[in-house]
Amino acid sequence: MKSSTILIKKYGNRRLYDTTSSRYVNLDDLAAHIRAGREVKVVDAKTGQDLTRVLLTQIITEDAKDKPTGLPLELLRQLIIASDEVRQEFLMWYLKSAFDTYEKVQDAVQNRLSEVQSAILSPVDMMKRFLATTASPPSRTDSEPEVEGLRKRVAELEARLGKSATPAKRRSRKKH
Repeated sequence: MKSSTILIKKYGNRRLYDTTSSRYVNLDDLAAHIRAGREVKVVDAKTGQDLTRVLLTQIITEDAKDKPTGLPLELLRQLIIASDEVRQEFLMWYLKSAFDTYEKVQDAVQNRLSEVQSAILSPVDMMKRFLATTASPPSRTDSEPEVEGLRKRVAELEARLGKSATPAKRRSRKKH
């Protein structure tokens, strides 16, 4: 038994006692521990006999009462029929293989989802970076020739306007 294993003692009155946390627990508590990934070992309080398999099976059957999505009926029938050891070992090997495959598929799906999510976010990030670089003001050295050219152009336009405005002013003065 590992040091991280939670030891549960089952008493004759069907009560379950968690020796790790020093309190009585029920099947829902055991299921929560198992779903959280903790190791649970159940022993008979008097004899020390390992009852883990029996209690885990009981948790599964209690879950099946509430939800019709439990184990398929045909599989349950085959479990009952598999009374000889060879068939039972094969069935257990098959179930373990099926669950291992299920876990691998779940991991692969999770990995693909994270890849898809990063692929979706990647163009958005690229656009943000693009907009950040184009929206930033040009450096002073890049804009100086352009500004100087604009100044010259404004000066030329002012000079033209000044020449064309001068004769008009002269004409208006002569009339007075």
